[in-house]
This record gives sequence, C-alpha cells and structure tokens, in this order.
Amino acid sequence: MSFYIAMGARERKSPYFKSTVKAGVTHFTVYNHMYMPVSYGDMLAEYNRLIYDVAIWDVAAERQVQIIGPDAKKFIQYLTPRSLNKFSIGQGKYVPICDHLGNLINDPIAMKLDENKYWLSIADQDLLYVARAIAAEKGFDVDVDEPDVSPLAVQGPKAEDLIVDLFGEHVRDINYFWFRETELDGIPLVLMRSGWSKQGGFELFLQDSQYGDVLWDKVVAAGQKYNIGPGAPNYIERIESGLLSFGADNFPDCDPFEVGLGKLVNLEREDDFVGKAALQKRFNTGVRRSLTGLVLDGEPIQPNAHPWGVYAGEKRIGKISAVAYSPRLEMNIAIALIDSNYTDIGTELTVDDDAEFYKAVVHELPFGKRWRSTNPTESTT
Repeated sequence: MSFYIAMGARERKSPYFKSTVKAGVTHFTVYNHMYMPVSYGDMLAEYNRLIYDVAIWDVAAERQVQIIGPDAKKFIQYLTPRSLNKFSIGQGKYVPICDHLGNLINDPIAMKLDENKYWLSIADQDLLYVARAIAAEKGFDVDVDEPDVSPLAVQGPKAEDLIVDLFGEHVRDINYFWFRETELDGIPLVLMRSGWSKQGGFELFLQDSQYGDVLWDKVVAAGQKYNIGPGAPNYIERIESGLLSFGADNFPDCDPFEVGLGKLVNLEREDDFVGKAALQKRFNTGVRRSLTGLVLDGEPIQPNAHPWGVYAGEKRIGKISAVAYSPRLEMNIAIALIDSNYTDIGTELTVDDDAEFYKAVVHELPFGKRWRSTNPTESTT
C-alpha cells in the first residue's frame, strides 16, 4: 500500500531542496514546518556511506532561534535547567528546555556567537514562540527571531578530511560542539563539529539561503574522492548510538530524567529557571520511566512506522519508538521508553507490533562497539 503527501507552500522547502531532488531523494518528513529528506531509496547504502565513508545531509529543518540583546545571557540561562556559567564564545552546549510543569519540550544545541548573541539549534517543536512569550512576560531585554540559517551536515569517518580540503588544516583543531564563523568562496557560514550521528562530522550553518545549491555542489565536488553520497539522519545508526529523537522517543509528559538528560539538570542552581520547582519535585519522587535499549529475537526486522507496545507478562510497561536490524551488530535492536522497574540489563520482556509478538531483552544504550572493521561493500581480495 502506498501513501502520498501533497507538497505545497504551507510547508517550507530548504535552500538545498533542488539539490536533494537532483540527488534522487525518495522520502521526506515534515520537521519544523519544513520538508526534510529522510531517504534516497537505499537504506543500506546510506547506512554504509555514513559508517564507512562520508554522507551529505540536508538538515536545514534544524532551525535556529536567535536571541540577541543586553539580557541574552540571562534569558538563555533562564530557559534551561542546565548551568551555562562556563560558556565561551564559539562553543555549543546540549541543553534541555522544559515547560513550567517540568515536561521536556525541546533539546537544542545552544551556541554562543557573542556575549549578547546566541542560537538555539532546535528539534521539531515551535520553541521560537515559546521563547518569545517567556521573554515578553518576564521582561527580558532581548530580540527573539529565526535568522536565515540553514545547516548542511557532512557526516562519516572521512568527513574531517573532506572539510579540511574545503577549509584548511585548522579545522582539525575544532573540538566537538565548538564552531567558527567563516566563509567558503564568499559564502557566509558557521562551521561546527557536530551532527546527529556518532560517526564524526561537521555541520555547515549557511547564513544566506540563496547559496544553498551552490554550497551543496561545492561539498559534493570536493567529496568525490571520499565516495560522498546523499543521506539523512540515519535511522539505524541513531538506534545503535542511543541518540535521543525528541518527539519520537519521549511522551509529551516526559521530563529530562526519563530520557537520559538528568545530568544536564542543575537543580542546585540558586537562580530560577523555567520548570525548576516541578523538576525538583519530580527528582525527589523518582524516575517513573527510563529510555533503554532492547534486543529482539527473530529474523531481521523492518523499521516501525508507529510505536510498539512493550509488556512484562500481561502488563503494558511502555513503548518502542524505533526498531531496526543492525548490520554491524547482526541483530534486531530498539530504543524503548519503559517503566523504570523493568530496566535492569537482561530483563526479559515481550514486544507487540500489532501483528506478532517478539521476545526482547533489555540492553544498555548505546549498544556497544562490536562493529565489523571493514566495509562490506568493498572487495577483500
């Protein structure tokens, strides 16, 4: 059975849209009101490209919330429970954002561009409007808007060499989540060592959307010797690496403690922040649910299109948000949010996909490093 989503003007297209179509994109999702590529028709090829070579991703849907003004530092600190006392210009930090009930509503990367200028590189949620409302209600002297900034990711073990070819040897000195404002043949960029994979790479934050296709072509041309190809935030690799997918892995009433972000909540702070009292109460009460890994039995499983139920006996204890067969681990793996009473490693559970049942065993996240050392697509002779 096939389904189609009509494309129109209500959802935005990224500056790289034409390039992704030319590269053979086959599947999009809607993310932050923008079409975002999720596949080019060959999941295994895209996976191998990320694991062994280098992939280029259109992640322009990873929008930025820009905060500028005399109170920018105080305001961004008020938005997150993570302490940002030690935050340097040119640095990024992973920050949970909660509502006043302590529910996690986004998990962006905060980027400090100047003492009075910050970006929040956001997940799929309208944080722009939340931030504007809080700034107005609390009287912070800041401007909050969405700048013309569109990230392009270059990911994989050969990504650094490719970026060196484009920008020079100095990029090897950029630490993870640090960035530099730069340009490429006159194209204004922020270059950051980051990306939604654990294979290494960079994100090029394009600061002028008219150059989208030009930037794409320059990266692809330079990447030919590294076997570059198109891809997207990879479904299988993110499960292997235990990367949180906000909006998929959590429930709307989840707090940071339940999804593995508790270490980023600094309740000992003397200053106030959004959700402080609620988070303190939740911490004192204890974590109800926990994000964990599962290993499922049976033949290789295709990725799920909806959450699957997880059971301990007859009791439903949570959901699987993502499941797939891992070529490197040679087993079915999943990310699940379940009752914390059942998260001990080795606990045996049952999974229901609405068609059949699978036996499952709780596994730590990430899933480990039992990886093959060679690219299975390359000849061994």
